[in-house]
Amino acid sequence: MNETNSLTVETHCFHCGDNLPEKPYAADDKHFCCLGCKGVYQILSSHNLSSYYLYNDVPGSSQQKKAQHFNYLDEPGIVTELVDYTDAKVTVITLFIPVIHCSSCIWLLEHLHKLNPAIAQSRVDFLKKQVSITFRNQQISLRQVVETLSAIGYEPLISLQDMIKKQRTDHSERNLFTKIAVAGFCFGNVMLLSFPDYFGLNSFEQDFKNFFGWINLAFTIPVLLYSARDYFISAWTNLKNGVLNLDFPLALGIAVMFIRSAFEIITQTGAGFADTLCSLVFFLLIGKWMQKRTYHYLSFERDFRSYFPVAVTQLKDGREKPLPLNELQTGDRILIRSNEIIPADAILLKGDARLDFSFVTGESLPVEKVLGEIIYAGGRQLKGAIELEVVKPVSQSYLTKLWNNEAFSTQKDPIKTFSDTASRYFSIILLAIALAAGLYWVSTDINKAVASFTAVLIIACPCALALSSPFTLAAVLSIFDQNKFYLKNTAVIEELARIDTIVFDKTGTITNPEAAGFDFTGELDKYEKQLVCDLARNSGHPLSRELVKWLNLKPRFAVEQYKEKVGRGITGCVDGHEVKLGSAAYLGLKTQDQGSVVHILIEYHYCGFFRSSQRWREGFKQLALKLGQKTDLHLLSGDQDHDRKLLTPFFPGTQHLHFRQSPQQKLDYILQLQQKGAKVMMLGDGLNDAGALRQSNLGIAVTDDINNFSPGCDAILDGTAFKKIPQFIRQAKDAVKVIHMSFVISLLYNAVGLFFAVQGLLSPLMAAILMPMSTVTIILFTSLTARFYARKNHLL
Repeated sequence: MNETNSLTVETHCFHCGDNLPEKPYAADDKHFCCLGCKGVYQILSSHNLSSYYLYNDVPGSSQQKKAQHFNYLDEPGIVTELVDYTDAKVTVITLFIPVIHCSSCIWLLEHLHKLNPAIAQSRVDFLKKQVSITFRNQQISLRQVVETLSAIGYEPLISLQDMIKKQRTDHSERNLFTKIAVAGFCFGNVMLLSFPDYFGLNSFEQDFKNFFGWINLAFTIPVLLYSARDYFISAWTNLKNGVLNLDFPLALGIAVMFIRSAFEIITQTGAGFADTLCSLVFFLLIGKWMQKRTYHYLSFERDFRSYFPVAVTQLKDGREKPLPLNELQTGDRILIRSNEIIPADAILLKGDARLDFSFVTGESLPVEKVLGEIIYAGGRQLKGAIELEVVKPVSQSYLTKLWNNEAFSTQKDPIKTFSDTASRYFSIILLAIALAAGLYWVSTDINKAVASFTAVLIIACPCALALSSPFTLAAVLSIFDQNKFYLKNTAVIEELARIDTIVFDKTGTITNPEAAGFDFTGELDKYEKQLVCDLARNSGHPLSRELVKWLNLKPRFAVEQYKEKVGRGITGCVDGHEVKLGSAAYLGLKTQDQGSVVHILIEYHYCGFFRSSQRWREGFKQLALKLGQKTDLHLLSGDQDHDRKLLTPFFPGTQHLHFRQSPQQKLDYILQLQQKGAKVMMLGDGLNDAGALRQSNLGIAVTDDINNFSPGCDAILDGTAFKKIPQFIRQAKDAVKVIHMSFVISLLYNAVGLFFAVQGLLSPLMAAILMPMSTVTIILFTSLTARFYARKNHLL
């Protein structure tokens, strides 16, 4: 029998999992894609931290990106603004590290002290992708800490936003938890002490009846004055403004329950409603917590400062010096290296400037600038280092003017919810029934009149209505979370259900920057593909970069006489052959390009063309057709109109397609739609969309990394879930339907309770049974029904 030997060949980097090159880097019988990954492995091995690789197969991140310059972290002024705490011995700082993604990351980052004993401790917040580091500042500097993190592949993202943000802690959620704890403690004890009343009193228990009553009354005082005080404050504030919100009948019911309980216990005429009061406040606070639930690890209020670095390299007296961005003045000479951001409007003095302004203008094509030309803030340099002279400070640059628009200076109108609308009518009807019941009995029995009046206010207290919205919307929020759709708060769901007009940005929103592939039509042998790849490697154009990735060939030949016409094509002499890549017009071909096409000429011989495929996000075509049946679709793009013909079939008409739109024009267009009565949802991704996102009724930032920069918005949508937008809208509409159904159920419970209340027959035992039963019914109904619709909409 022949014995078959199988040989396993490593094809992925041991550290990061990327594909290995033809000649990989090796260490300890392991293979790596680059020297960076090999270096990280060697650092970890030398410090006995190889356990990092046990928790996941490829836990690390690629090290092929060039390391940043961290010399600005030697400036005391910058360090002071960044750190959370410092004294003569230790410093504490919290850093945002986008590449945290698995248990291995947590393990390694919490063992930094093994890499350098000067780091006292480190703690990871996985959801926020943050690490809090305490280090001994006499032995190691902040710059060395950051360089240590960068060396092992966990380079922190430090932006201008970190410099100017107020170090404040939001105590509202902590206070809400405390109020829930107080109400829950009192509720449990009052229920325990009320059992003698529930099951009847014998002679022994009768002796303790009054004592238990006084204790129950004492338990209601902290619930009334502490746990429920926000309802009284809200009701009073809105009453002064002439508004009846849901908090008014809630506060009224709580107050009446306390007053009647106190009267009955003090006069020894009854047991009061202490148990009902405590249970009501406890469940209401649970509902409020559900309603406040959001994604604290995401930032929905980002602006241009999240995009800018904290410092820039200043050139002064022939020396390079890091300068905090807030100290940058007009006339300063600065050095911008490859892949760095232009922080202020400036004049180009030296170097070749090829800039990517896609994040500011939406134009995907790089822009070239000549010496003496003004370069606006926000562009990213794609080539080598350039020298600039600042003509406007950061606060007055073109980019910051995007945030001076009225849309950012005024508070966005709060979203109107169903509960807010229903509460106005509910309060009026409730008071009318209570007064009618009291007046009916006042002529015959004053005690029954008071009992019926207070009983109506107690039993008709809209606790079920107050709970139906938060529990329904919280369930939907959780469903959206599972599908990578993150909302700022639960009210956004109801606004989503009302949308009738959708406006798309193009670049990075309906196009997928990571999904571009190529189809080749023509004939190219391996040698000719090498010539094309070596020429395209010299261009910073997105199509050229994607073409190099697609061909996947190692550099072989040098390129001479290289020339590039931005947005049109490139030429050069490669291994003695003249090669041209570009549009049909640039190459002098008699054909019209449909979409993104790269034609090839080698020694004036036409070899064929590459066509970019899969440019749209997955499911965009089906999505547009579905949404177009019930909503009005528009496109606003800062890009050129070369895709107009490709996009026309998916929109109602060419008048709904707008290209070369500035940020201000996008904002004005949204405003015009709203003035016509449209409920507008805007989907965008870049800084140029920020004004339109803010102005729209519902702004959604589409991103392929939820922790990277995204403009201020009401929701963040992961790019992989883009095709599910119609399902999200249907689920939002179904959620509103569930709220309406639960409102009807709560009204049925109130009707049963009112039947006894208007007759003055409502006993504490009946209230203690009926109100919790209605609450539990609403919670179960809303949660289960919301999940039923989620399965129907294929979101679960």
